Order: sequence, then C-alpha cells, then structure tokens
Amino acid sequence: MAKSPMKAVIPAAGLGTRFLPATKAMPKEMLPVVDKPAIQYVVEEAANAGIDDVLVIIGRNKNAISNHFDSVPELEVKLMEKGDTGRLERVMASSDIADIHFVRQGEPKGLGHAVLRARTHVGDSSFAVLLGDDLIDERDPLLVDMIAAHERTGAAVIALMEVDPASIHMYGAAAVEPADDGEVVRVTGLVEKPAAEDAPSNLAVIGRYVLPPSVFEILERTPPGKGGEIQLTDALQELAAAPDGPGVVGVVFHGRRYDTGDRVDYIKAIVQLAADRDDLGPELRPWLKDFAERL
Repeated sequence: MAKSPMKAVIPAAGLGTRFLPATKAMPKEMLPVVDKPAIQYVVEEAANAGIDDVLVIIGRNKNAISNHFDSVPELEVKLMEKGDTGRLERVMASSDIADIHFVRQGEPKGLGHAVLRARTHVGDSSFAVLLGDDLIDERDPLLVDMIAAHERTGAAVIALMEVDPASIHMYGAAAVEPADDGEVVRVTGLVEKPAAEDAPSNLAVIGRYVLPPSVFEILERTPPGKGGEIQLTDALQELAAAPDGPGVVGVVFHGRRYDTGDRVDYIKAIVQLAADRDDLGPELRPWLKDFAERL
C-alpha cells in the first residue's frame, strides 16, 4: 500500500464504564482481543490503508496506551536471550506500526470535542477518524475505499452498514439518496439513535470517517448537543446541508465488523477472530461445536 499524506485520529479518552471494574485502572482500548489490545487493531488498520501518522486522543489514566506502543528494551533483551523470536517479533511490531503521537483531551466533552483537539496536529489537510470500539477485519478493507471516495468527491465520508431495523436505535442513522457509485451514497441527513419508526433508513453510521479540514471551523462553533457534549454528527449535518459544498457521502460496508464496545459483542469478537486464525482455529473450532451442542 502506497503511503498516504493523510493522518489518522483515534479518540481514546472515554471512561469505558460498560466494562467496569476491568477498566477501573486499565483503559478500555487496552482490553485484549485474543492477544492484542483493541487499539492495536485500529492502528494497524490505518497503517494498512497507507497512513503512517496516527494521533491518539487520550484522557487521564491512559498512559498504558502510550506505553504499549513504546519499545521495551528489557523485555526485548530477555526474549532475544531465550531465542524466542516469534514473541520478540510480535512485541517489536507494536512499536513499528506507525509514527504515533498523543494529545490529551482534558475534560471529555464528546466526540466532536475530541476531534477538535486534533486540529493543531492535522493542520489544513483531510484526515481519517477511527473509533476504537469498531474493529474492521483486515480481510475486508474499508478505509482504503473511504479515502478513495474522499479524493474522488472532496466530500466528508462516513462508513455505513445495514443493520436490523429493530437495532437502529443504538446507532446514528443516515438519510441517503443514490449516487453514481452503487456502494457510495449521498447523505442528506443524520439522526442520532432514532426510534425504529423515526429512522430515515436502516443504514447505521459505524466508527470510520474521512473528513475535510473545514470540519474544525464548524466544530469550533458547534454548541453542546445531546448529552451536553459536542457532537460530530452536528458538524456532519452542517456539511451535508451546505448548498455550495461537496457535502457528505457514505460508503456502504458489507464486510466483517466487530463491536468491542459492548460486553457480549466483545466476547463474540474474540471468539470470531480466534476461530479464524490458523494457529488457534484448528483447536478452537471443534471445541466450540462441542460446547454449542451441550448448551
């Protein structure tokens, strides 16, 4: 994958209250998914899309995230002395994925506020935002298609996925109209967590965005919205409604996505990813079948 001048922003300042007490002292982004913390999958996704500059927005008690992406010489020496090259390579890989930077959000005031904290680092270029609760399977690239859609249209790009209409109340829902590309739709409006009967579609917004730098100016003047927080959705609404701008488009994703923000879905993500691995699947899959038969 050719390197992209685009930078990636990963908001990681949330408190992770749904996973207490596990997240009392450990950031939720560091919870393991098989044998890697969730946030490493997200950084790897950005790197696989050609992005080698990643800014992570952190809050208090999130130092474990920056420590994870640092080198650990004493551990590396021990593994080298043991001749454990497999584990040594995996440990060192987390330090070499990308050029990773950190900035504090301070008081968590919503996703829009977290994105705004990236303004100085991003500058006047378009950038990608990847939320750590959504893991996209590396076999089903999404971000590459979103970057291509942005370069082609100049629009802000959001990732959309069809969900059961009964579940749309858990997501932002997009009102859309067809565009020239069958997998890309024009977004005319967004509704945050609507009731099923009020949803404009069953296309849910999932945690990937490619945004123009003009979004920062909008976020600067966006007042707190739902929950008293600055909502990125409000800024996207303004971009979509601008008569003279390129607007907002959505890339409809049909691949594998794992939600690690919910306890049950987090467990499902671990099982699915482990079952698909060559080193774990052959032993795990027969056990899962036997276990399911005993339920």
